[in-house]
Amino acid sequence: MTEVERIADQIRRAFEGDAWHGPSLMELLPAVNSMVANAHPVNNAHSIWEIVNHLTAWKGAVLQRMNGHAIELIGEQDWPTVRNSTEEAWQMTLRDLQAAQKKLYDAVLSLPESRLNEQVPNRDHNMRYMLLGVAQHELYHAGQIAVLRKAAVS
Repeated sequence: MTEVERIADQIRRAFEGDAWHGPSLMELLPAVNSMVANAHPVNNAHSIWEIVNHLTAWKGAVLQRMNGHAIELIGEQDWPTVRNSTEEAWQMTLRDLQAAQKKLYDAVLSLPESRLNEQVPNRDHNMRYMLLGVAQHELYHAGQIAVLRKAAVS
């Protein structure tokens, strides 16, 4: 397995499963309906839905950075607001997340090994660091989602 394949595998495991630590993002989300996703059971914390929107936004941002764009997500771009809290809208949000994951995963798999040491635009780190950070970011928020899910149904 190449280093790019190992990194892609970690991104995949964090997202869809077979992770060492426990449940991945997509192992947690199928049990969440729109009501639970939109709940705010912890004061001053984002909802599950807001976290999913944030993860989707960052998958797109990382993809743009891989393509040489010095993108910054601020405000609404970083934490998109939930504007429609129906079950249909929640299912669309999950489909958007999965589509963003597929695009990012495919882009990582097609990345030449030589680009792993390439500097990310407007950052003090390289592609390798950023891509490993994608998996770390996913797992950090998966942990939050696990806690929020428990709190929302208690």
